[in-house]
Amino acid sequence: MQEIVYHSQDLSNKSFLITGGAGFIGSNLVSYLLRHGAGKVRVLDNLSTGFLKNIGQFMKHPAFEFTEGDIRDLETCKRSCRGIDYVAHQAALGSVPRSIQDPVSTNQVNIDGFLNMLMAVKEEGVKRMVYAASSSTYGDSTALPKREDQTGNPLSPYAVTKLVNELYADVFHKTYQTDSIGLRYFNVFGPNQDPGGAYAAVIPLFIQSALSGTPAMINGDGSQTRDFTFIENVIQANVKAMLFPDALPHSVYNVACAERISLNNLWTMIKELSHTDSGQIFRASRAGDIHDSLADISRIKSELGYEPIFSVREGLKLTLQWTKNKL
Repeated sequence: MQEIVYHSQDLSNKSFLITGGAGFIGSNLVSYLLRHGAGKVRVLDNLSTGFLKNIGQFMKHPAFEFTEGDIRDLETCKRSCRGIDYVAHQAALGSVPRSIQDPVSTNQVNIDGFLNMLMAVKEEGVKRMVYAASSSTYGDSTALPKREDQTGNPLSPYAVTKLVNELYADVFHKTYQTDSIGLRYFNVFGPNQDPGGAYAAVIPLFIQSALSGTPAMINGDGSQTRDFTFIENVIQANVKAMLFPDALPHSVYNVACAERISLNNLWTMIKELSHTDSGQIFRASRAGDIHDSLADISRIKSELGYEPIFSVREGLKLTLQWTKNKL
């Protein structure tokens, strides 16, 4: 894949903390920052959903630091933020089904842990925290496309936690003048995404089915649509949000491609790209899932200069190739 640069500043004098840096999004962000000469990239991860293999190649890099620790511990968060300019807070317990099965753990990590990070950012003088928000915040709103100022009622414990994150970040800005930006991710996919977990996302599961010649499992009738977003678009959004030169009031932005595709069409595209004729098996819809999703990205484009470079199809090609190389 051709190297694309999303920043214009010199990173050699800047320090970054990536929470959840051994996970899917975090490890890709670590890779970008180190490739472009960041002065320090520190990772905090408890390895509950992340993997050392995602960051193993960076362990001997002179600008890289790894701390195995938990954001549910305030002192760990404070130590991790010490001497840091920018925080990319990716650590969370994702997955709507997981949150329905275990709302207590989801709350402890996503709310208690998030509050700890805000406290650490405030007390250690971090310039800005960019954090992983979620399109699940739109809840039962049926309006399309999804605009940042038009949300509905949450449909899962996970969605509640992500809404609370935004509320806390806004209050901390107003009360303590902390600088934070929330990025509402829409169905991110790409290299380093784990297909083996109990709550794996649909694209790595579909790719696994295509490459193994087994039927894809589709929840519902497959007509539901999503705004799938390749990881490189998400890395671009994080980098631009962290390095945006002017302080902002607490802001929240959609991060997506502003194009939607049904699960049936997604499976057809993956079969075509992988040259397989595997079938599909339809099963019951999942509790807490919405039927349609599509982002309005006009705000992040106009305010942060974000422009999705990779389409779903281009992202699928790259993800398929990465997956094949790992087999």
